[in-house]
Amino acid sequence: MKTKNRWLMALSAIAIHLSIGAAYAYSVYTNPIRDTMGWSTTEITLAFTLMMALAGFSAAFFGNFVERNGPRKSAIYAAVLFGAGQAGAGMAVAVNSPILFLLTYGLASGLGLGLGYISPVSTLVKWFPDRRGLATGMAVMGFGAGSLITAPVAGYLIESIGVTPTFYILGASYFVVMILGASYIAPPPKGWMPDGFKKDIASGKKVVKKDLSQLTAKEAVKTKRFWMLWTMMLINTTAGIMMISIASPMAQELVGLSAAAAATMVGIMGLFNGGGRLGWAAVSDYIGRPAVFMIFFIFQIIAFVSFPTITNVLLFQALIFIVVSCYGGGFSNLPAFIGDLFGTKELGAIHGYLLTTWSLGGILGPQIVTIIREQTNSYIPVFYVFTALIVIAFIVSLLIRLDIHRIEKGYKQRKEGAA
Repeated sequence: MKTKNRWLMALSAIAIHLSIGAAYAYSVYTNPIRDTMGWSTTEITLAFTLMMALAGFSAAFFGNFVERNGPRKSAIYAAVLFGAGQAGAGMAVAVNSPILFLLTYGLASGLGLGLGYISPVSTLVKWFPDRRGLATGMAVMGFGAGSLITAPVAGYLIESIGVTPTFYILGASYFVVMILGASYIAPPPKGWMPDGFKKDIASGKKVVKKDLSQLTAKEAVKTKRFWMLWTMMLINTTAGIMMISIASPMAQELVGLSAAAAATMVGIMGLFNGGGRLGWAAVSDYIGRPAVFMIFFIFQIIAFVSFPTITNVLLFQALIFIVVSCYGGGFSNLPAFIGDLFGTKELGAIHGYLLTTWSLGGILGPQIVTIIREQTNSYIPVFYVFTALIVIAFIVSLLIRLDIHRIEKGYKQRKEGAA
């Protein structure tokens, strides 16, 4: 049987992630729905909150489903859930039902989002044993870039034909694109490696770095390194989402950025979010995932310590872009890091468990900054709180690196003893 093309496999994964990444373009619907239907902003935003909260938790819930049923069937179910949720939102608007909107855009789309996020990733890691970081970076970059495509398209359609038809058209489009991606997704033959990689190994030019272990999801969650990785992801995600949630008003208040300039900055943040996913993931293939996470936290410590004293507008924005790139880079490096630590045996399920940090970070980040801002009437204390959190994450990144070295040293000693 002819082996599939792994670059088309990556393109299929990107197609799925581009579709579900449209979730981040949600804000384009808020004002049109409020103005045409008279719903409150709270009612409209609640659906988005539910969708994003479900994304991480449903990824954890569906992780074992992906392992049992494979990426193709999982991605097809994700297409049905997400596409139906988006199109169903149009029906909810047509019949003037905020409850139906919550069930379609919030519940159905949220379940499809979580399932669609993890479906292709573990398979992609297996197709790129030589470039794990780049492979997952490409897919997850697609998720980050989804809103860049959807936002202008949705905005144009809403102005041209209205909110309800826009949801119908986009829901159907997401379904078709995700089904096309799902139709090609399949795991490689067992032990498969690209020809060039095989030749490099045979010639001694490259050495295959073995995974630290091959564990099931149940075995992985019982290890210290799982919870260290979970802690690092939670803090990195919380800091990133916090920054995304307040970047515009914070920049206007602290360095005098105009509303228009702040809006431009938010758009550029989207580029750094998506670009950071690909860039940091590609870098990790050369310097390793532990080193990349340590760099994330060093950069963020410098940024959060500097924010209270910076008056230069460009420098202030540059540090925000760095924090957001680290946020995106955390998601793209996570699947490859899981493969390094726990193998690819049940990577999808383990990935799902670790994505609970996505949902928790989405709740904690905005809540922490809101509470501190209301209590102190200033953003400055927020930076000190997050500096402390990032320092903790940096310490954990050192500990996980030591734990990896300890396990590798144990393997080496046992091998030498057996010899």
